Amino acid sequence: MKVHFIQHETFEASGAYLQWAENRNYEISFSKVYENDILPDTADFIDLLIVMGGPQSPITSVEECPHFNAEAEMNLIRKCISAGKAVVGVCLESQLIGEALGTSFDHSPEKEIGVFPITLTEAGFEDEKTNHFGSSLNVGHWHNDMPGLTKESKILAASEGCPRQIIRYSDLVYGFQCHMELTTEVVSLLIDSEEDLLEKSSKYKFVQSPETILSYDYTKMNQKLFQFLDKLVSAYKN
Repeated sequence: MKVHFIQHETFEASGAYLQWAENRNYEISFSKVYENDILPDTADFIDLLIVMGGPQSPITSVEECPHFNAEAEMNLIRKCISAGKAVVGVCLESQLIGEALGTSFDHSPEKEIGVFPITLTEAGFEDEKTNHFGSSLNVGHWHNDMPGLTKESKILAASEGCPRQIIRYSDLVYGFQCHMELTTEVVSLLIDSEEDLLEKSSKYKFVQSPETILSYDYTKMNQKLFQFLDKLVSAYKN
């Protein structure tokens, strides 16, 4: 299994996604665009594309952020989808999947930073890759926006602060607005990158303090993510 990661910033690390791939001895490659790595020009050598989040938005221009090229990433996403590859987009990239498929991202009703529960929709319970999440699962959040919806897409999970947390675009293409890959190490990097987090936690309903965010045990959400990814790989191979 060949797993390719795109990472936009040092603090938007692959966390549990990388742990999963390493634990299964998959072939792993990276495009660390913040180090000016070049994106693959073909999907031929990718079975699963995992694209991490970032502080950018789908409308961030190359002039605004020289190492982030939204159109180039969307082009690779389209190539992978057309070639029947599996694709998982996290946060920013869940939004870019929708953009690549012809819809537009939206602003989330609430800013969410921290750990809050998501609730599966009826479609989420019917989806064999997510039904093990259960009716409610605490997961990580670090966002202001949310992915757009195509005619074929299904909302699989929502939270009180955001109605689009997990989107299935097709049987092999999923967008996660939430961050199930968080570990204590990744959370520490994100906290260090976030300005005035303590002040924001007193201002916004769904923003937690650094101390609260660091106090969580992320093991359960990571294990649930591993199960999802195993199911996705099984569907891809079949």
